[in-house]
Amino acid sequence: MDTWTTAAYLIAALLFVVSLAGLSKHETSRSGVVFGVSGMAVAVVATVVALFTGGGPGALGVILLVVALVIGAVIGLWRARVVEMTGMPELIALMHSFVGLAAVLVGWNGFLEVESGNTALAGALLGIHHAEVVIGVFIGAVTFTGSIIAFGKLSGRVKSNPLQLPGKNVLNLGALVAFVVLTVVFVITPNLWLLVAVTVLALLLGLHLVASIGGGDMPVVVSMLNSYSGWAAAASGFLLGNDLLIITGALVGSSGAYLSYVMCKAMNRSFISVIAGGFGAPTGSAAAVEGEHREIDAAGVAELLADAGSVIITPGYGMAVAQAQYPVADLTRTLRERGVEVRFGVHPVAGRLPGHMNVLLAEAQVPYDIVLEMDEINDDFPETDVVLVIGANDTVNPAATDDPGSPIAGMPVLTVWEAKNVIVFKRSMATGYAGVQNPLFFRENTQMLFGDAKDRVQDIVAAMKVPANA
Repeated sequence: MDTWTTAAYLIAALLFVVSLAGLSKHETSRSGVVFGVSGMAVAVVATVVALFTGGGPGALGVILLVVALVIGAVIGLWRARVVEMTGMPELIALMHSFVGLAAVLVGWNGFLEVESGNTALAGALLGIHHAEVVIGVFIGAVTFTGSIIAFGKLSGRVKSNPLQLPGKNVLNLGALVAFVVLTVVFVITPNLWLLVAVTVLALLLGLHLVASIGGGDMPVVVSMLNSYSGWAAAASGFLLGNDLLIITGALVGSSGAYLSYVMCKAMNRSFISVIAGGFGAPTGSAAAVEGEHREIDAAGVAELLADAGSVIITPGYGMAVAQAQYPVADLTRTLRERGVEVRFGVHPVAGRLPGHMNVLLAEAQVPYDIVLEMDEINDDFPETDVVLVIGANDTVNPAATDDPGSPIAGMPVLTVWEAKNVIVFKRSMATGYAGVQNPLFFRENTQMLFGDAKDRVQDIVAAMKVPANA
């Protein structure tokens, strides 16, 4: 039976690797999801079968296991059916918190097993086990509270502004030094209260790390927490002696870390600075924005688009909130049928989740080949007739390049203001998620189209389909 379990774990691990490869491209993302789900199904079935054939957990254990599986499956299916794409970032952050909490519970169970004498570990192996316990609890606790704060910020329950405690970097560094000291002491002389101290320290550190990061960097935080949850799972795998959990956790942890690194490079942020709780982020005062904005109606936008030779659409979280991706896809088809070159410029952190906009556009069947990343399209704005900024704010803010005191200073942005005409779709003149006013709204070549993005895009499409002599 052990041979069959090992074989099943190997198959599941290979499916996870293939899944990650599939998820790296738009065209193969659906198959990547299928491979991932299949791998997890194989892993769960193999684990349950191995548990029962290895002596079993007893009648009560079987009942609890079945109940847990049923409850988890029902909740998962329910949330998957009802969650909107706009709610996906906070849902993922919340799921990361569950992984972290599970790692904490597994670590505590590993310690209590030793204390109760239900283990044959001794000598050096016992010391390694204690190190695994304290490291797993620490990573899990940081992931748990960090993910809870991220969930709060993404869902609007917690303000997106960064928490600026005096000496916050010293506090973070001090917490890490204290963790190292407590780990060494715990390995030498394991003690319940030492483990309590590590758990509390990690819970507070996770809370402070993410609370100190502003809204502009939250997409990086989501991928960073994804990495943390992977390492927490791997730590649990060591404690449980489960090779597949170690492999899966390492895959999630390393891929999440690499994604965070890529996004930090795209935002001109230091990877170490972001994971250290916003260390090194601009702390000066943003320059005051003065001027008057100009408004335009849907008919005016339709007229501009009818005369345009090239159009670039830059979507943001506002498009997701308004669920405007389908009307935007309809507008794209209408313009292309008229011979207008239409492309999309997607910022790496557009939305509140890596790849958020790409998923929405793919859902609306926008062709993959016209959806371009920031570095692929930024040089084309000066030759563009019309740019439609739909629900984006911070990712098209010239303050990132012009204002050293801005919270988003240094972040590469889509240089939409270089186009001949810029139309900004917004509900109001309110600031974006990072809480920064956008000077783009007051530029001479910018006009504001207020209202629900979905309704306004539909109005534009309707106006363009009306015959010229009507």
